[in-house]
Amino acid sequence: MSAPVRPQLDGERERQAHARPSAHTPAATRWRPPLVILASFVVHALALGALVAAPDSWTWAAGALFVNHAVVATIGLSPRSRALGPNWTRLPAAAAARRAIAITIDDGPDPEVTPRVLDLLAREGVRATFFCVGDKVDRHPALCRAIVAGGHAIENHTASHPLWFTLLGLGSIAREIARGQASIARATGTQPLFFRAPAGLRSPLLQPVLSRAGLQLAAWTRRGFDTRERDADTVLRRLVRNLGPGDILLLHDGNAARTSDGTPVILAVLPRLITAIRAAGLEPVTLRSAR
Repeated sequence: MSAPVRPQLDGERERQAHARPSAHTPAATRWRPPLVILASFVVHALALGALVAAPDSWTWAAGALFVNHAVVATIGLSPRSRALGPNWTRLPAAAAARRAIAITIDDGPDPEVTPRVLDLLAREGVRATFFCVGDKVDRHPALCRAIVAGGHAIENHTASHPLWFTLLGLGSIAREIARGQASIARATGTQPLFFRAPAGLRSPLLQPVLSRAGLQLAAWTRRGFDTRERDADTVLRRLVRNLGPGDILLLHDGNAARTSDGTPVILAVLPRLITAIRAAGLEPVTLRSAR
């Protein structure tokens, strides 16, 4: 049996991991308002025009704006929606054609769980994508370097994982993302290329920030709800249902629920999930290798 992966890297290996330059640098892209945002602009313009032309039409204008905001908010509460901008819910067609699949792991790094996840992945020869929280990266930089040294990718999951992320203003969203980028780059020498919002929830203000930062939003094909579901069998069934090429699967090393015997659910699920993936003739890859 191989020795557990340690969060600490020794001597020259640690210095090399810390100094390694990023193989990719995010490039800013031009933000193009999606149809739903353009429609929202039109609704606002019509409501304003109606108020100017007929001030007593304010009830109609207020109702139209209420419906508009309700629609946009509902879209933002759907993690897999693409209506607010580009959003990976599956791997690109070329990666799916190679029968690739992605295991993504959120909310870490966790000093208790993540090293055990890394050891398991190393034994299985599997690569995964870790969406890490910047404040936790700052507390456990060597553990993040161990993730990268293991051949995995670390991506941006905000600086502080605010549960009210979808309610933040433009400046606060930009700061959360920039701080997350800086923490990961400082700890590992690699620049994140992907971003995942806390719980996948977002507002129309997110995509302009991601475009400027050169980041791709990534959601998932399916998730196991392993932060609240304690039964590993239930989590596994959710993840392998209709399993196929191009799937993006979501698990958690941070905030992981525990089984009845105290085992983090991700550790009880991963070995059987990898077996199911290989039985289906699929190959786990990182999101950035699927670009």
